[in-house]
Amino acid sequence: MVRPLPPIEAWANFYVIVGSSAAGLTGLTFVVIALGSDRGMVRLPGLRTFLTPIVMHFGAALWIAALLCIPGHSAISLALCTGVTGAVLSAYGSATSYRMYRGRATYHPVIEDWIWNATLPLLCYLALLAAGALLLWQPASALYLIGGAALTLLFVGIHNAWDLAVWMTVERPSVQAQHNAASPNASDAPPAQPGSTPEPAADT
Repeated sequence: MVRPLPPIEAWANFYVIVGSSAAGLTGLTFVVIALGSDRGMVRLPGLRTFLTPIVMHFGAALWIAALLCIPGHSAISLALCTGVTGAVLSAYGSATSYRMYRGRATYHPVIEDWIWNATLPLLCYLALLAAGALLLWQPASALYLIGGAALTLLFVGIHNAWDLAVWMTVERPSVQAQHNAASPNASDAPPAQPGSTPEPAADT
């Protein structure tokens, strides 16, 4: 038996905060891109593996906030929307993890990369998928699961955008200097991707 959806108006302020924050913090990604363009990073192979998902995390948090603020939702309609969203995002998260795995020949992600760029986002997406089914029988618990996933995606996006920006401005110059010293033709080669090794990441 499908249980009625509890009033979700109490979540309105929460999703206004999450949605507006996600939209505003997307600007962090534009700052990262601007920093990259100043240092020849825009054509860096494999950069999409780390940069594009940041936009996806912020976009997913904004989408969830907008979805939950649509008036007139029933348990079935919200379950359908949440389940489809979770399925699509889970497929994207799995593809991102595969690109990271495939690129190990030229770039070896450290444990922090796997946690923040692969594991946590994929868990959030799978939580949305599970919440889509849970909404039909335990809607109150499912709403908390959706809210937790949206908030986690927001913080994951902030962390990853900041981490990439810090690498570009602090760590990359020294890595590039080592690369130039090791190879006389290094100026023609793409710079290294963030992580534990100075090799460039694999193209995605």
